[in-house]
Amino acid sequence: MISQNTIAQVFETARVEEVIGDFVQLKKSGSNYKGLSPFSEERTPSFMVSPVKQIWKDFSSGKGGNAVTFLMEHEHFTYPEAIKYLAKKYNIEIEETQRTDEEKAQADARESLYLVSEYANTYFQRILHTTDKGRAIGLSYFKERGFTEETIKKFQLGYSLDEWQAFTDDALGKAYKLEFLEKTGLTIVKEQKHFDRFKGRVMFPIHSMSGRVLGFGGRILTSDKKAAKYLNSPESDIYHKSKVLYGLYFAKQNIAKEDNCYLVEGYTDVIQFYQTGVKNVVSSSGTALTPEQIRLINRLTNNITVLFDSDAAGIRASLRGVDLILEQGMNVKVCTFPDGEDPDSFARENTLEELTVYLQENTKDFIQFKASLLVREAQNDPIKKAETIREIVNSIAKIPDPIKREIYIQECAQIMDISENVLFSTLAQINKKEYQDANKKYKKDQRAFEVVRNEEVARPKIDIQFELEQKIIQILMLYGNREEEFEDLILKEDEVSGDLILEPVKQAAKVFEKIYLDLQEDEMQFTNEGFKTLYYNIIDRLHQDEQFSTKDFINQLDQNLASTVTSILMEDEKYNLHDWHRNNIIPKGKEDTIAQLVSQTILSLRCHLIDKKVAEYKEETLKEDANSKTIIEDVKDYLGLKMLLSRKLGKVVGGQAVK
Repeated sequence: MISQNTIAQVFETARVEEVIGDFVQLKKSGSNYKGLSPFSEERTPSFMVSPVKQIWKDFSSGKGGNAVTFLMEHEHFTYPEAIKYLAKKYNIEIEETQRTDEEKAQADARESLYLVSEYANTYFQRILHTTDKGRAIGLSYFKERGFTEETIKKFQLGYSLDEWQAFTDDALGKAYKLEFLEKTGLTIVKEQKHFDRFKGRVMFPIHSMSGRVLGFGGRILTSDKKAAKYLNSPESDIYHKSKVLYGLYFAKQNIAKEDNCYLVEGYTDVIQFYQTGVKNVVSSSGTALTPEQIRLINRLTNNITVLFDSDAAGIRASLRGVDLILEQGMNVKVCTFPDGEDPDSFARENTLEELTVYLQENTKDFIQFKASLLVREAQNDPIKKAETIREIVNSIAKIPDPIKREIYIQECAQIMDISENVLFSTLAQINKKEYQDANKKYKKDQRAFEVVRNEEVARPKIDIQFELEQKIIQILMLYGNREEEFEDLILKEDEVSGDLILEPVKQAAKVFEKIYLDLQEDEMQFTNEGFKTLYYNIIDRLHQDEQFSTKDFINQLDQNLASTVTSILMEDEKYNLHDWHRNNIIPKGKEDTIAQLVSQTILSLRCHLIDKKVAEYKEETLKEDANSKTIIEDVKDYLGLKMLLSRKLGKVVGGQAVK
């Protein structure tokens, strides 16, 4: 187990904006940062990070927390794994007590898959660097590809011996279970026999965005025509090839920095580009590009440059991936290499300066590239040219931004020498068909929904007490230790007219003391158990610690309560997502009216509780044995109190007494 000293040091050192910035492109928004949600598909940012409070909130999914909870949610880490990851990131030495056999046995299956994969990665690297066969075969191959020793170690490249059970026997000898070796795909089990999947291959470990080994790609070095040239790990609980990009772990910071991502096809393309000095590069690892992979890039940048080799057939097939990128609302450019060249060979044969200049001079907007490619194929055939134009317009139709669509239509008209009106008409036809198809689906879904809706109960009303209790927790967390001047309104008789008036009496107090005393005075209790627990925890901490820290308090709560507090604290931040200040709409900050906010919240809670009490009395009058006279007198008393409180509330909110 990790010592408390290490955990405290991690929480003290880790910065939530730095940790999340490794996974999501964050942009400054006032005192906060915002970005696209890493937990849902969206084009408008709903993800907010607060450096001051050291918390984050994703308004699209409802998730929130601190740096540790982000890693647990995004990377599916356990709590100890998240602490270890942060310790490594910030160079904090981990003090750890020895785990017992029972604790090891309790590790879940998912973690076991990670452990097996990490061990395999270490094993393949050891074979590559320390054995005669590894150096003679595997290391020689990498050196022939032009990879330096530094690059080989950076990407953790390895070698699997050309023996049937070398790796599996070694892993079993280290007490790793055959069950997990099989589930990761490292070992193939058939009829009581087992053998290595990657036998005789150089190994490319595939990392998650945080650097955990998810699976492997292996390249065969023999000329065996029956064996696949490249072999990937099969799908598992930790490896889903459609949701992973090779090299993203190494490229993520450079992608965000350069605000562009180069997309290539293979492992060696990525490594060669990185070694040459172009580090914002990833690969789909030979699989067809998927929306999930595109969204991974979209968290870091809105710009993708797709790099193709000179193989025309391969380019044609890859254009489908470009349409997927357009559908996600991203900006796409394309660059091809000279005949006989691919990204790997071109980077190997050129300096960084030469590679950079080539990319700058030969990168085209997707519409220019697609048009020139398809025009060459159509040549002078008018029917093929018409099909080409329709195909280009089909791609433009996938772009969600209407302004971009119009610009591309104008550009296409110039390139293809055709009227803009014809292209706009074609685009309208395509959009109409898509609309009709979508409308049919919508109507079908609606018919199914009607059946369900007819059986639904009425939507519950807003829980006013829940909202007010939540507001009290928020005020205590944000301003509990602040001293404010509160204005209480005392009911007095006017000496001249004899009427009852509200006379202000001012008194200085800390916010938490004012709230505590007001709630105690009327014996008001929280009805939400989570809020009740938080309320007494916060009050206790504020009584004891004048240097109360929101960050420290959250870090010491269990995950459920920590998530609740984060949601409460970030509730108001969602309005900053809409750039109100840019539109000259300036919401009044709570800091300017803390005393007013406290008084308003407490008075509102009192009024609400009176309404509940009156409703209860009304229910009592319906009972046969009810003492109606007594109940009516009590109701009158409560209504009188409600009127008084409403007058006070009117004074607090608007400065005018409620008549």
